[in-house]
Amino acid sequence: MRIESCNPDSSATAILEIFNDAILNTTALYEYRARTREQVLDWFRGKDEGGWPVLGAFDDSGQLLGFASFGPFRPYPANKYTVEHSVYIDPAHRGKGVAKMLLQRLIDEARAREYHVMVGAIDADNAVSIRLHEAFGFVHAGTIRQAAFKFGRWLDLAFYQLTLETPLQPLDG
Repeated sequence: MRIESCNPDSSATAILEIFNDAILNTTALYEYRARTREQVLDWFRGKDEGGWPVLGAFDDSGQLLGFASFGPFRPYPANKYTVEHSVYIDPAHRGKGVAKMLLQRLIDEARAREYHVMVGAIDADNAVSIRLHEAFGFVHAGTIRQAAFKFGRWLDLAFYQLTLETPLQPLDG
């Protein structure tokens, strides 16, 4: 398995399938309707314009097993050292270490770009994702109770954060 940057030409269809599985079958995304290819291409454009990474885990044949990215946590200048990340794995490849490899690379990327805090917004019932994040040193930073309603029930949104030693010289402004 290799981790490398995704591009829309070769990865949009597989990313669309993974997103839509998460939307339609899980509470990993608080959306109701499957995304379209155009929405995924817009997502890629936004990542590209912001300089945000989109990393994919690929098998030896080039099949996308999962992907991960981060972007701004909040749109205010003082939040410039904080990013919110996400990791999504193809259902056929969950539990095989793909998420671990992607999350480690995201952490490495955040550190290299001198971000200070990584935030994961995780459905509070997603014990697998919570354990994954805790294994990498993320700590529970709070929960918004009944933040969403999906599949006929209220969902709690838990925030997990990892504080990095970077940047070495943070600046205002």
